[in-house]
Amino acid sequence: MTAPLDPLAIADLTRVASRPDFARWHWQMQRTGGCAHPIRIAGWRRTVDRATGSVVAERSYSTVTEPGGVLRLACGNRRASRCPSCARTYAGDTFHLIRAGLTGDATKGVPADVRSHPRVFATLTAPSFGRVHNVPKSGRCRCGARHTETDARLGTPLDARTYDYAGAVLWNNYAGDLWRYFSIYLRREVARRVGLSQTALTKVCRISFAKVAEFQRRGAVHFHAIVRLDGPGGPGDTPPSWATATLLNEAIRTAAAAVSVPVDAAGDRPALRLGWGQQVDVHEITGSAGAGELTEEAVAGYVAKYATKAAETTETVDRRIGELSELDKLSIPDHTRRLIEACWALEAVYPKRLLEHWSHMLGFRGHFSSKSRHYSVTLGELRKTRADWRARQEHRERGLPEDGDDSEGSTLVLAHWRFAGAGLTPGESMFAATIARDLAANREIRKELQADWEEEESWQTAY
Repeated sequence: MTAPLDPLAIADLTRVASRPDFARWHWQMQRTGGCAHPIRIAGWRRTVDRATGSVVAERSYSTVTEPGGVLRLACGNRRASRCPSCARTYAGDTFHLIRAGLTGDATKGVPADVRSHPRVFATLTAPSFGRVHNVPKSGRCRCGARHTETDARLGTPLDARTYDYAGAVLWNNYAGDLWRYFSIYLRREVARRVGLSQTALTKVCRISFAKVAEFQRRGAVHFHAIVRLDGPGGPGDTPPSWATATLLNEAIRTAAAAVSVPVDAAGDRPALRLGWGQQVDVHEITGSAGAGELTEEAVAGYVAKYATKAAETTETVDRRIGELSELDKLSIPDHTRRLIEACWALEAVYPKRLLEHWSHMLGFRGHFSSKSRHYSVTLGELRKTRADWRARQEHRERGLPEDGDDSEGSTLVLAHWRFAGAGLTPGESMFAATIARDLAANREIRKELQADWEEEESWQTAY
């Protein structure tokens, strides 16, 4: 059943549509991709001729003539729950970043030879904090029921009274430290297995990785990582002959089992040693799409998908919680609520861990996606490429040289910008959502046309 439309939102929608500058406002919103929370800036950019001191009008810009006297920019939020449009852009960038490190991409500075390097897809999980409802291979849960994948009980404790909520949120909180130690132990383990010191290893082999964090339904974070063996120079350097996917598989499992992070005793809490769970999965990444094969495209798509998510699987909130009393106004599952309450209860015991601050993330305070320096291109480089393309596009529209080159230094660019607000009114939000949907539909149509074209090309080549 469709929810009734808000009369106030409809009235605001009419107001926005009747503005004399609506066309320009709509153009700005299209440029943001239908961003749900655009940033508004006001200011100017002037190009001055160094010789005469005069302003070059065709290369200057001011927001004075823009709708509301501001320019709207995409918020850039990676979370799909906050801004689907910007999250899609982030996911696309992550996909290309990950795929470049698997297949190679000359435009991104990664040679195609990287496909021959040993590569695995590893999953490191959290230990058990108590029995939970699940779907085991037998099909029947410990509670006696056969849960479906949509059952709300999945991931919740069989007995909440004995579930270690404090241990669960502390593990989430230290998960980033666990990964850092794991990356150190992995290098040590590879060096040990080939009879080298760690210093000697760096002269013949480099371990590169890219990872993403994902929340399980029980509220524990785990990591998916692409791990690759390169020569000492990175992806463009051939790894030594002893570098194999089998070696990497065994080293990852051994390093994961050896890693632990100490937590000192505090208050009434005893000292702890936190480690990874027993479930460690490692699969070789292949270039083929045969049965049971883990392909490069599948891995890149999987990582990109989870790069835009947070803890939505637990139905927690996607913003910080200022007061614990806010939970009374929120509709969240009891299990998730208990995890948040555990964060607040432990704040006084571990004040440096900022558990209250990260309670909406169930204690997790690490990066959701990260990579080693030499894995592939960076997100910053991808964003710069897109910004340069948009600049060239604007130059074409204004009849200016596309490269905007001023090799002789005859002009000087001056600019002044200030923050003027963020977000949209209810009516503007409805327009933005429509723009985002239209752009998404257009992308799908282009994909279908491209697929049809490639199929036609393949048919003509065959016959």
